[in-house]
Parts: sequence; C-alpha cells; structure tokens
Amino acid sequence: MPSTKFGPTTDMASPTLLANKTLTTGHGSITPSEHDSSRKMKAAAWNGKKTIEMEDRDIPVVTDGTDVIVQVTSTCICGSDLHLYLNAMPGMQKHDVMGHEFMGVVHDVGPEVKNLQKGDRVVAAFDIGCGNCVYCKDQQFSLCDTTNPSGLQEKLYGHRTAGLHGYSHLTGGYEGGQAEYARVPFADLNTLKVPNDMPDRKVILLSDVLSTAWHATELGDVHEGDIVAIWGAGPVGILAAQCSFARGAKQVIMIDNVPFRLQFVKDKVPGVQTINFSEKSVKEGLNELCEHGPHVAIEAVGFHYCKSWTHKIQMALMLETDPSEMLNEILTCVRKGGRVSIVGVYAGFTNGFNIGALMEKGLTVKAGQTPCQKYWHHLLKLIQEGKLQPEVVITHEMDLDEAPKGYQIFNDKTDGCVKVVMHPRGAPVVA
Repeated sequence: MPSTKFGPTTDMASPTLLANKTLTTGHGSITPSEHDSSRKMKAAAWNGKKTIEMEDRDIPVVTDGTDVIVQVTSTCICGSDLHLYLNAMPGMQKHDVMGHEFMGVVHDVGPEVKNLQKGDRVVAAFDIGCGNCVYCKDQQFSLCDTTNPSGLQEKLYGHRTAGLHGYSHLTGGYEGGQAEYARVPFADLNTLKVPNDMPDRKVILLSDVLSTAWHATELGDVHEGDIVAIWGAGPVGILAAQCSFARGAKQVIMIDNVPFRLQFVKDKVPGVQTINFSEKSVKEGLNELCEHGPHVAIEAVGFHYCKSWTHKIQMALMLETDPSEMLNEILTCVRKGGRVSIVGVYAGFTNGFNIGALMEKGLTVKAGQTPCQKYWHHLLKLIQEGKLQPEVVITHEMDLDEAPKGYQIFNDKTDGCVKVVMHPRGAPVVA
C-alpha cells in the first residue's frame, strides 16, 4: 500500500494532475486515489458548462495508511460549486467528480488511522489538511502546505493552499463527495465523529457552510453590540446572520436582490433586516438603518456575480477574472475603522479596485477559505445546545441521481431553492 511521505522535496513548476502516481508538493508528497475496478458507484460528474451528469465510477479504496473510505449518506450542492458549474473556475476537466460538502459512515479504515473505526458516522471537512505542516500546526488547515500539488495555483498566488474535495485541479484534483463513496485522506484530522442520534440534516453543514459562516464572523471579529451587514442571502449569508446574533450582534442587515431569498432569511432568522438593491442603493438603505454604517461587512457572494455591464464585458474579454464592484460597494458602505470579512470565493485578478477607500477609511480586511477543523467541535456543541440551527437553510432534499436537476434549480434560483442536500439511494441516512 502506498504511504504518504514527508520531508524536503523539489517543488514542481507546472500544474500537475492526480493520475495514479505519487505527486510531490513543496513540503511533502501525496498519493492519488486508487480504485477497485470491479466495484462501481454512482457519482455526479462535471462535463462542461452547466452540464452535470451521473456516471458509473470505480469505487475508491484506502490508498494511504491515514485514509478512510466513507459511504456517503448526505452530500450538498454548495454556492461555490456553482462557480464550477458555470465553468468560471480554472482547472476543471471533464468527468471530474463534484462535491466538497458531505458526510456518511466509515466503510473502510487505513492501518494508520487511530480514532476511527468502521461504522462511525462522520462529517468530512471540505478542506484537506495534513496535520503536520507549519500551517496545520497553527490550525490554518485550509492553508496546508502538503495536500495540493497544483503548480498553477502557486503561479497565481505565490503559494499553494490546501487541497479541497471536488473543487478543480487548481486545488488538487481530488474526487468529490457527490458520490456513493469518497476517500478522505488524513482522516483523523479531516473527519468529525457525530453522535448517532443527530439527524444528518443537523450536522451535514459542518462540512462547509456553517463552518464558513462562523469563519466569516471570526474574520470580522463580530462581538457584542456590533452592527453587521451581509452581502448575499445564500446559505452562508443566512447562517452568518444566525452566527452573528449568537455572538451578540445587536443588528444584522442582509443585502440581496432576490425577493424570495430576502423573505426566507427574515422568516428563518428573526430580527434580520433586509435591503433589496434592485429597489434602492445599498448605501441609501444602510444610511436609513444605521447612522454611521455597519461595524462589520461580510462578503458572502463571490466572483461570478456582476452588477454592471462594464465588468461583465471585461470578464468576457478576459481583461479580468473577478469583478471589483461588490467589494467596492462594501468598502464605501462600511463605517470608518470598520472590519471587512471576505468568504465569497475569488479566483484571480480584478480592475478598478477602490484601494483608496480601504486605506483612507482605516479599514481592516480579512479573507480566506475556512479551516473547518478549527471550529467544528465548538459548532457541534452549539447545535446540540440549540444555539445554532443550520438545518433551517435546507429547502430541497433529493436522490443523488437528481444532481443535474439540483444544480439547475439552485443556479437559476427557482422553486424557492436555497440549499440542496442529496442522498445516494439506499444510504443509511439518519433522519
């Protein structure tokens, strides 16, 4: 059985894809997943823009000693999956298995796994840490130095961040969890055992969106008495509102332009105020609701939503990869000395960024992918105590076979869709 090797290595200068060989990263090496060709499973695969297809795939097997194989019981479509669905994120290849937000039952266990056994119910972190590098030891698991072999990402950002399940070859090319089975490397770190009596729908969102919502409030240092404005009434934004109130915020304002989403958040998170930016400017709306502007602004939207034709044209012509208008709006709306938290996904470069507002207003900006493993024990406790109810964002549950439909209604914002959870047929879901 191949094993994961650590120690000094020679870095790679070009993008490298997982392909049945040991791959060297800057600080170690990883072994791409091996499979049992005699056993098949259903998996949701990306096959081009707006094209998700169900495919028969070989089942993954324990490849490194620290792996577990999870029989998936619940798997979600995340808002950031829509960046892949629309082919807006670099590094996608046909037949890539989608999904980074999943949970299930441990089906097989590698010989070096210490804390898990067959039959355990676990949630998998979307980010893959190694537990041994300098970043993981500092609980910055989403910045792991070991688990992402992408040289392309290093060229773009100067460093590699962690590998992610089912999120393009820019983040390692790992197979995702929208499948009947999934491999989880470094499983003692990257899975959370959950009690057998807690329904899947109460804990599945620890895999990403609840942890990301909490991360947004951590980056923004939300505390007692704060006024918090949140751009984006999707699952992360809604749960960031819930988390903000749990941390003592006195006022939370949600900004979006989809009426059913704004009504949904008012129904599910009592006390939230809303601004529909199709009806009035965000600046005007915030001035009416809070005199000096919010203490904290949370960006929970991401890079493929443009308000103006200027940025749509620039992105179409590849003059920029990401629009700056949402960030600029935030910088001009947050109060002087305020705090800006960015958890919406951005991929590359933007034009027209208002760096003057950032500097002259004395703002603090923090951003980044979520280190789920840092927060999820605390969040599980808050769920058990009834202080957080992440399941309120789930509007649609369906068979995994219906993944193409799930992506369509989520992307098109039809049928009142806010959050889709899928279950492989016959999986032992705890209801």
